[in-house]
Amino acid sequence: MELLSEDEKPVKLTKKEIILRGSILALITTTPSLIVFILVWYFLDDVIVGAISGAIVHFIAMGFSLKISKKLLVKK
Repeated sequence: MELLSEDEKPVKLTKKEIILRGSILALITTTPSLIVFILVWYFLDDVIVGAISGAIVHFIAMGFSLKISKKLLVKK
């Protein structure tokens, strides 16, 4: 962890950057679960199995989203 001196201020993101990066993160998180849901529903013709498998993939993607957001949302 890096300590800032009193003269240094942390660099802040603008609203536009926050919205853009948040939208990218949302796409990374939701796209795989939607694709799995649609494919399972199409091939197995079962909405419940598709919803359950999509939810599982979504929670796995949410687990990775913390690591992705640390790299994506931190300004250097």
